[in-house]
Amino acid sequence: MFISAIKKSTLLDYPGKLATIIFTPGCNLRCGFCHNPEFVLPEQVEKLRHDFIAEEVFFRFLRTRIGFLDGVVICGGEPTIHMDLPEFCQRIKDFGFLVKLDTNGSNPEVLEHLLDRKLVDYVAMDVKNPLEKYGDLIGVKSDPEKYHESIELIMTHSPDYEFRTTVIKWVHSPGDIEAIARTIQWARHYYLQNYRSNHTLDPNFEGASFSMQELENFKSIAENYVERCLIRV
Repeated sequence: MFISAIKKSTLLDYPGKLATIIFTPGCNLRCGFCHNPEFVLPEQVEKLRHDFIAEEVFFRFLRTRIGFLDGVVICGGEPTIHMDLPEFCQRIKDFGFLVKLDTNGSNPEVLEHLLDRKLVDYVAMDVKNPLEKYGDLIGVKSDPEKYHESIELIMTHSPDYEFRTTVIKWVHSPGDIEAIARTIQWARHYYLQNYRSNHTLDPNFEGASFSMQELENFKSIAENYVERCLIRV
């Protein structure tokens, strides 16, 4: 496992836990609004390759955080494109840490393997749009059934989880939020994250942030379907 960056500690990315975050290089989607293009686009990933952090370096660091940190957040890019992800998670678990996985949900087979082996304790899945409209936003051919399968796996097998949508003006409507909330009906946690228009994969991406009142309106719609909806700004 190659690691493109590490954030040594955070109280924000694993709810209720003190964690470290690692970023994996590469992604199988091409979302124009992505804020981590350096971890997604192959030509940019290649430029950073000489700065990648070796797995053993990370585990030497992790050993010094035993008793201090609660867990490790694995995000990207998209971690599930890496074939050695299960072994990497197992090593983290062997140190006694919790594992949180951030995923786009495109690889339900990998997700099922991780959950069956109890290698992740918390899964955060981005639900970017109503599933039938995914192809409009992710920049690649979409198979809605794969995302639906991942949602079902998370809701039935993950010890803890959240779904989240980055909401973008001129992209998402109240009807879209309702359709997403219906898809994840009865989910424990659903987060609405406001879009920020800087440093995007597509420099010409047309989008804007919503006002707090607009976000509250979205929240009131989603609350009809999920157990808890919160706003991240």
